[in-house]
Amino acid sequence: MKAAPFHSRASALLIVLWALLLLSAATFAWAVWIQQRIVAHGEEGRAVEARVMARSGMTLALHPQVTRLTPLPPEEIVPGAGYEVRVGVEGGKLNINWLIRGEEPLKLALFKNWLTHRGLKLHEIEVFMDCLLDYIDADNVKRLNGAEDDGDYHPANRELISVEELVKVRGTGPLTSQPGWQDELTIYSMGPIDLGAADHEILTLLPGLGEGRIQRFLQMRAGQDGIDGTLDDMIFPNLDAIGQVLGLSAAQMQVLQPLISYQDPTMNIQSIGHSGETKRKIEVIVRKGSAQPQILSWRE
Repeated sequence: MKAAPFHSRASALLIVLWALLLLSAATFAWAVWIQQRIVAHGEEGRAVEARVMARSGMTLALHPQVTRLTPLPPEEIVPGAGYEVRVGVEGGKLNINWLIRGEEPLKLALFKNWLTHRGLKLHEIEVFMDCLLDYIDADNVKRLNGAEDDGDYHPANRELISVEELVKVRGTGPLTSQPGWQDELTIYSMGPIDLGAADHEILTLLPGLGEGRIQRFLQMRAGQDGIDGTLDDMIFPNLDAIGQVLGLSAAQMQVLQPLISYQDPTMNIQSIGHSGETKRKIEVIVRKGSAQPQILSWRE
């Protein structure tokens, strides 16, 4: 029997080598795919667990008796998984809808004062206010510095449904282009500024409150530890008691009365769940004060 020509054996060997190479590549690809699926399922599992942890924390925080003074330390439910809850009060912010509702001069002046503090110039403030009032009013009559229907621009003719909607209003760019512009604004509070929650910057907007009065009040409000939102915070019986602490006369309190409140029941709750390094956050605006808290906003 004659031996197969050399080139035939070489061709056969080449085919075998190619087959082995293809098989190895397919095996490697399969192994990589399996590893990716394992990692993906692991990440999905951690994401689900982190979300469950966040909801567990939110369930606790939504209890009617939980307030911003309730101690809620971080919880580790199982090794490597747990939640952290933060509770704030919306009443310490400026309720933008309340401030412009009815176009009351005292409230509009307070809002303009805040815009000044944010660095807006006089003309920018006038444009901002007129455009915002045109945006929410029911008519199509343009104010001096305002804007009504114009090409693709159409005011909503209703109050804002979120603070972020302000970016859609013509003339608001000098504010909304600033980082953190929305941090001191809300649409969810009861309206008047809550003296139990407002920070230094908001308190300075109120007429008749000088720096000395504000500093003394903040120190007393925070209690001995000097930190707001802890158990030793001063609890005042009513607004008149706060007026006495501030050293305000009856006439001064009468001027402030339409702008202020105390213990607004609207709360901002953040629950951050974690599973390993994976985190998920839930943010809820809720109004308490009854056996059934009223959920105003829920974001995940």
